[in-house]
Amino acid sequence: MKASKIAYKPVGMAVGALGGVLAGAIFKQAWKRIAHEEDAPDATDELRSWREVLTAALVQGAIFAVVKAAVDRGGATAVRRVTGTWPG
Repeated sequence: MKASKIAYKPVGMAVGALGGVLAGAIFKQAWKRIAHEEDAPDATDELRSWREVLTAALVQGAIFAVVKAAVDRGGATAVRRVTGTWPG
């Protein structure tokens, strides 16, 4: 395994954790605007419909995927700027 790839692992994990926090905050705000509610429904909330639960999951998954891709790509780009090599 390349040294740059090994060195990137802890950086990638830290950046990924921050990305998760960011994605969670974005989803919370998005859900407030979409559903006009504070919290998204839990999958086991029997008072919520299938549509509500699955819509929340779809929106949350999409937001997390986009934020993860952006954070991973940004981190890899930053590593290349610093080290001159792509970490992947």
